[in-house]
Amino acid sequence: MAADEARYGEFVRVRRHGERVAELVLDRPAAMNAVSTAMAGSIAGACEALGRDSSVSVTVLTSSNGRAFCVGADLKERNALSDEELGRQRPLARAAYTGVLELPMPTVAAVHGYALGGGFELALACDLIVGDATTVLGLPEVSVGVIPGGGGTQLLPRRVGAARAADLVFTARRLPAAEAVAVGLVDRLAPDGEDARDTALTLAAVIAANSPVALRAAKRALRLGHGLDLRTGLEVEDAAWRTVAFSPDRAEGVAAFNEKRPPNWPGA
Repeated sequence: MAADEARYGEFVRVRRHGERVAELVLDRPAAMNAVSTAMAGSIAGACEALGRDSSVSVTVLTSSNGRAFCVGADLKERNALSDEELGRQRPLARAAYTGVLELPMPTVAAVHGYALGGGFELALACDLIVGDATTVLGLPEVSVGVIPGGGGTQLLPRRVGAARAADLVFTARRLPAAEAVAVGLVDRLAPDGEDARDTALTLAAVIAANSPVALRAAKRALRLGHGLDLRTGLEVEDAAWRTVAFSPDRAEGVAAFNEKRPPNWPGA
């Protein structure tokens, strides 16, 4: 393992790119990153560590599998679980999706290949989704007798509206890259010949050049203000603004602008 990597259990790695970008790698390639109980725990553990690391400005969620970002829950494992065991597993599974969703810094999912079921929900938990020509998205849960349980029924309509989300959930159909871009499920498509990971890491570097304090505050305002009435949302924004306005990052940003130089962010 490289010096700039940390492993969380058998199936998750975190790799650093420069000072400010972290790559959370889903690393169960033999199973196309199907999320087992052990893998869910590793995702949650990695997210907990990343959330405590104030040096990380952007996290990119990627896959080590050449065909899939993540195909969702490990149905082979699920098939062997009793109802009681499935009930005990539920909080562990939820912790993985919540862990990604609640990361305090901007997050980018790099979806190469299939992102189905829980795999798509991991992508939906990120702020931005980057795809490429191989990308296929879908929530097929109703076709196997369950419903999306990693946030899909809540996150999908927030992206594409209630009716389109209902269409995708009820039909269990899969969307190729072009349609995913057209309906707003993929925010950026990699150029021809480039995969989603490269494009996502390039995007992350652009984002990470900005103030880490401002990025976290902006994410907080966007997330907490969504769905509120305008007056309440503006109060959420004001509270987030105040956490930045009197910070060393704001002082450095203004000084750097006036001195016509790149900022050296204190990150506080």
